[in-house]
Amino acid sequence: MASAPILFIISFVLLVSIDLRAQAEYSNTITTGSLLSPSAGNHLWCSPSGFFAFGFYPQGDGFAIGVILVTRPENVVVWTANRDDPPVSSDAKLELTKAGLLLVTMRGEKKIISINTDEISSQASSAAMLDGGNFILLNESSHVVWQSFDYPTDTILGGQNLTSTSDYPDRLVSSKSRSDHSSGRFLLIMQGDGNLVSYPSNITTMAETAYWSLGTFGNDAWLGLNQTGYLFVQNRSGMRKQIALSNGSYPGKNEVILYRVPMDDDGIFRLYSHHMVSNTSSIVWESLQNQCEVKGFCGLNSYCQEVIISSSNISDCFCYPGFSFINPSIKFFGCYQTFIDEDTCKYNEDDPNKKSRINITPLENTLWYDSPYKVVNKEEEACKMLCKEDCNCWAVMYENSSCQIYNVPIRYGIRSYHISKTSFFKVVSKNIGNKNNASHSILDDNLIVERNKKTILVLALSLGFIACLCFVFALLSFIFYKHRYHRYKKLLENSNLGLAEDFSLQSFSYKELERATDDFKEEIGRGTFGAVYKGVLAERNRTIAVKRLEKVVEEGVREFRAEITTIGRTHHRNLVQLLGVCIEGSTKLLVYEFMSNGSLADHLFKAVSPPTWRERVRFVFDVARGIFYLHEECGVHIIHCNLTPQNILLDDTWTAKISDFGLARLLMPNQMKTSAGVHERSTSIGYFAPEWQKNAPISVKADIYSFGVVLLEIICCRRNIQLNVSTQEEIILSNWVYTCFKNGDLDKLVEDDEIDFFTLERMIKVGLWCIQDNPSLRPSMKNVILMLEGTMGIPVPPSPELLVLP
Repeated sequence: MASAPILFIISFVLLVSIDLRAQAEYSNTITTGSLLSPSAGNHLWCSPSGFFAFGFYPQGDGFAIGVILVTRPENVVVWTANRDDPPVSSDAKLELTKAGLLLVTMRGEKKIISINTDEISSQASSAAMLDGGNFILLNESSHVVWQSFDYPTDTILGGQNLTSTSDYPDRLVSSKSRSDHSSGRFLLIMQGDGNLVSYPSNITTMAETAYWSLGTFGNDAWLGLNQTGYLFVQNRSGMRKQIALSNGSYPGKNEVILYRVPMDDDGIFRLYSHHMVSNTSSIVWESLQNQCEVKGFCGLNSYCQEVIISSSNISDCFCYPGFSFINPSIKFFGCYQTFIDEDTCKYNEDDPNKKSRINITPLENTLWYDSPYKVVNKEEEACKMLCKEDCNCWAVMYENSSCQIYNVPIRYGIRSYHISKTSFFKVVSKNIGNKNNASHSILDDNLIVERNKKTILVLALSLGFIACLCFVFALLSFIFYKHRYHRYKKLLENSNLGLAEDFSLQSFSYKELERATDDFKEEIGRGTFGAVYKGVLAERNRTIAVKRLEKVVEEGVREFRAEITTIGRTHHRNLVQLLGVCIEGSTKLLVYEFMSNGSLADHLFKAVSPPTWRERVRFVFDVARGIFYLHEECGVHIIHCNLTPQNILLDDTWTAKISDFGLARLLMPNQMKTSAGVHERSTSIGYFAPEWQKNAPISVKADIYSFGVVLLEIICCRRNIQLNVSTQEEIILSNWVYTCFKNGDLDKLVEDDEIDFFTLERMIKVGLWCIQDNPSLRPSMKNVILMLEGTMGIPVPPSPELLVLP
């Protein structure tokens, strides 16, 4: 305990000495007009000690700009300017101007890479690279108007802080690799509640996605590192929480020790010490000892496991059964299924022509940190059989009669002998027959032909006779079939339903539903062609929602048929489940699962307290996964055609589910478009894609347009068209969003203290791509999800066609 005050005294002395030395460094300043260029001898501006330098460093096929720690055998990059811009060529030039650092590329493009946004009127008159690793710009009064310490990338240095009170910065983003310092796959965030947390960077920063945290330490806390290697978090009341501490030894007379704390490219937060004279470095502390605990270290559909190589434990990634690496040399890209699903849901063991075989392959001591879409209590064999028969199931996690069922992709897998869970994977293999019977005796061909001449003749006569009988039987059967066909056709025309092939649902009687709804007493909503009533099936003690067609006209019957055909073939956690139907004469009713929390529109536009930022993000992903299932995953590809917040309902777990398939269009496997028809609905103004108004053939891109509008409404918690706004440009939401995006004013769109601006920008860009007037510019739903998760890069969207009020 006595050593701690000594360390603080040493830290204070060092801070004072460095501050004095910094003042002296200002005399060795860089004046305006000074140039750097990779092709010239002056490509770096060094600090007085020579330990740090600012300027160009090699990256990829070109050069990047940043601050480097000068070590051997290679330099360490501790800060990068505009890190996600492509590298520049060797002909680029960097000039210190009064407006800041001006980069001029070979093509003549100019860009200011540093600017003081708080004091625009201040002009830079000089710059300096300090011995602490901070690159600063000074005005004529020698006041700092900009410094690299205020904009950390993946590293903080001694004397640098990471705060939770300012808008930016409050996070470290790892580099892609040791040689590529653009934004990588992991985040370290100093949160507003004082908690220091690590997340994967390609998803939302929710508690379930975090893989390391220090613990809440009060509001307005900040992360600090001093020059003696003391890493800590301190709150606004002055209380400190130690994270790591070096050995505390004061460097000798001829030795200088520098410390840095990067968020490394493998997702682990580490404290390094660098002995600059002896040129040695070491790891003082790291947030995790087991690399496999880092979520996202391995890609989708793969798991992390420690392996022993040369007596050392090394973490490596492996694919699940039935999967292979997308790129074996870059394993964090994840794995893909190595087989094609040949209609596995209709698999028949008795069919000799079926080549596909479904196997359940176990993998012991494995788990993954992802949410199942179904959990049931079953024994192991029953659990495996359930997955085998479920079209959506590709993996189950089993432990103590708990059967957790998953679809692909699977995230954050880990395998260790300390894990007691067993996982099972559905694998479709090809049965190519037994090739081990090739060792039969070889007989003389002429003898075989002679012995079988008579047999062949008898077989030919027999087969000819049988063929004649089959022809006569087929002819009689055809005549009988045509007779029965005409009879059934008349019956179907009289009923005007056309539903015989779709009845795999439970049939309810009218009296049963009348009793369940208390004579249709409680109306809970109204759809396009009928009202929806709440009811209870007493014998099952289950709450249901009954949709009743009130106007039995041609359009209503067509909607009824569409809902039966469409929903009856679908099953997904983000689609409202159809339980059964009732058809008695002109009375037609649909029985759905009951959604206890109403429609998403009520919570977005009518609630006193709108959903939180995290809830909005979750709603967006729920809707996106439901649409992706309709477009690409279910047996018959479906265009919903009527996606609005009113048709998105919330269950008792606040999971968003898509409903109202009255306008749905079914696409055959090779069909890309279908006719639009005339379906102008007053409740859907603003959600229909432009091709609806042109009465042109529609594709799944019509749903993408509607999803883009709904996404913007969810994020901004307001309708697409709203008249009671402060300015005219805010009336149409899509126009206002693009204006704010273009001007860099996204904070005007969302009022929430917990907003994640990286996620907000990503979602706004996705929404603007989705509402492009040209359907070919809209991304597929698969790419929408990848862009929302951050797995796929998002280019800057062009301006959508501005909407005009009618």
